[in-house]
Amino acid sequence: MSFKCCCWSWNVEEPVIRENKNKDYPWDIYTLKELITATNNFHNDNKIGEGGFGSVYWGRTSKGVEIAVKRLKAMTAKAEMEFAVEVEILGRVRHANLLGLRGFYAGGDERLIVYDYMPNHSLITHLHGHLATDVLLDWRRRLGIAIGSAEGLAYLHHEANPHIIHRDIKASNVLLDSEFQAKVADFGFAKLIPEGVSHLTTRVKGTLGYLAPEYAMWGKVSESCDVYSFGILLLEIVSARKPIEKLPGGVKRDIVQWATPIVEKGNFDVVADPKMRGKFDKAQLKNAILIALQCTDGNPDNRPSMIEVVNWLKVGIGRRAKEVVHVRDMVVEDEDDDEDDTDYESYGGPVAARRAWASSNMR
Repeated sequence: MSFKCCCWSWNVEEPVIRENKNKDYPWDIYTLKELITATNNFHNDNKIGEGGFGSVYWGRTSKGVEIAVKRLKAMTAKAEMEFAVEVEILGRVRHANLLGLRGFYAGGDERLIVYDYMPNHSLITHLHGHLATDVLLDWRRRLGIAIGSAEGLAYLHHEANPHIIHRDIKASNVLLDSEFQAKVADFGFAKLIPEGVSHLTTRVKGTLGYLAPEYAMWGKVSESCDVYSFGILLLEIVSARKPIEKLPGGVKRDIVQWATPIVEKGNFDVVADPKMRGKFDKAQLKNAILIALQCTDGNPDNRPSMIEVVNWLKVGIGRRAKEVVHVRDMVVEDEDDDEDDTDYESYGGPVAARRAWASSNMR
C-alpha cells in the first residue's frame, strides 16, 4: 500500500486536510481496517489510557510494530479542532523528548492518531498509579525525566517555528520509553505563537493544579504558563505528591503551598518522595526544588525561560558542580560543597516574591 504525505490547514470554523508533497512530514495515513486489526477492534483489554478526549489503545501492526492509537470519543467541532491541532503540531516538531507521530486516520466519524508506543507508560502511573508501589523511578531516572521534559519544552518555546505553547503540561502527558526517557505528549491544546507576539488571550484550557494564575484568572497565555506548569510537575516528580490535595474539612492545598514552608526552614529532604528512602543526591534535590519554586513564581516576569531551566537542572548533576539558585532577578552561585548551608529565606524565597506580587496587584 502506498501512503501520501499531507498536512493540516484550518481556520476557526473548519479544519481541513490537504495534500502536501513536503517530505519533512513522514506521516502514514492508515486505513481504518489496519487500525481495527492492530488494536483487536479497540478491545477493552488493549486500552492503556483514557481521558476527556477519548481512549488510547495499544496495538501491533502487520509488520510487528507496536503502536498507540488515540481514538477521539465524539466527532464534535471541538474534537475536530483538537485533532487538527495535534496532527499539525506533531507534524512540525522533531525532538527526542517529544512523542513522535506515526500517522493518523480521518474518515466518517472516526479520528484516530497513531503514535510510537511507550512501554513504560506515563509518568503519572509511576507517581500515583498502579506502578507507584514498584518504585521504578529512582533519583537518577527522576532527574533524567525532569531534564528531558524541560528540553522538549525548551525546543517548543525557542526552536520550533513558530514557537509553540503546550498549555497542558502534566504528569499524564509525559510518557516514558523503554529507557525511561521522557516524551512530552498530547498537543491538542497547543497554541502557535507568531513571531513578535509575547502572549495571547484565549479560553482557558488545561488541568487544575498546573495552571499559572494569570492564565487561570485572565486567559493570558505565554511560554511562562508552560514554565509554571513545569514547576508544578518538577515538584511532583521530586515528591510524588499530587498537584492538589484535599485536607480534612474539605480544604484544598496545592503542592507549592505544601512545599514552600518546608523549604523556608531548609528541610529540603522532607520534600523528597519517601519511597526513595533517602537514596538521592542532596545537592541535586535542593537544586531541583529551588528551580521548581522559581518556575511557580506568581509573577510571570520572575519565571525563568525553559532554556534557563534546562541549564540549571544540568548544573545540579555531579557532586562538584556549582549550585545555581535563581531567585527573582538574582543568581547566586555557591561553589561550596556543603549541601545544607543555604538559608533560602535570606534570598527572599518564593513566598516573598508572591506576597510582593499580590500586594502590588491589589493596590
